[in-house]
Amino acid sequence: MPVIDAHQHFWKYHPDTHHWISDEMAVIRKDFLPADLAPVLKQHGVDGCIAVQADQSEAETDFLVSLANEHDWIKGVVGWVDLCADNIRERLQYYCELPVLKGFRHILQAEDPAFMLKPEFLRGIGALQEYGFTYDILVYPRHLPAVQQLVKQFPDQRFVIDHIAKPDISKGVMEEWVKNIQAIAAFPNLYCKVSGMVTEANWSCWKKEDLYPYLDRVTESFGTDRLLYGSDWPVCLLAASYERMMEPVKEYYSNFSATEQAALFGGNAAAFYHV
Repeated sequence: MPVIDAHQHFWKYHPDTHHWISDEMAVIRKDFLPADLAPVLKQHGVDGCIAVQADQSEAETDFLVSLANEHDWIKGVVGWVDLCADNIRERLQYYCELPVLKGFRHILQAEDPAFMLKPEFLRGIGALQEYGFTYDILVYPRHLPAVQQLVKQFPDQRFVIDHIAKPDISKGVMEEWVKNIQAIAAFPNLYCKVSGMVTEANWSCWKKEDLYPYLDRVTESFGTDRLLYGSDWPVCLLAASYERMMEPVKEYYSNFSATEQAALFGGNAAAFYHV
């Protein structure tokens, strides 16, 4: 079974487009393109990846699709489209013609939790379901009660939580996050990406033991058949190399069965994104 990194990004850095890259994030304030990632994936035995949007524009979607069409190891793209637009079905019909485009994402972490329950946003999610696209949910723990309300309205839509919902690992905050993760995991159409953890920990001095309690909770809640490994490269470089980011995840699951490990490190991503 192929090993798939279910979450990474490419960009040509521009200070306006990537204004979220602050001064303390200067290490990623540059271009990151397939030529940069390909040798890293090869070095770590990763066969392919899913490229996820970082800018909220259809130009970003087109950019990622063009990269995927040039590199067959980019197995799928999670792009952006205005889900609240009146012409959302027209846009999704257009995107249906691009086989490598698997789903969409809006940066909900920057929105009020109520945003995802707006009628026009819900209409857009309903349209995704009609056209067979996935939806990546990028949120903070404070958004999870709204996520629960969103997901329960679309039992046939494939959803995935990015970065285990970004709990504050640096401060060891867990209680509310655990309660809400357990609640949303009750929906069988919702998956979870084991990704983005190192950048929620203390960038300069995190330890693998800081991550393990969170891995315990998501594994107990979702089971290994609904977890997807992702690197969040190049954002992970703020806190760790690709190898150092991947190592504690591989070590944590090393005692699981070969079947479970194969699912988490590729099989689940292949099934979820239809690659």
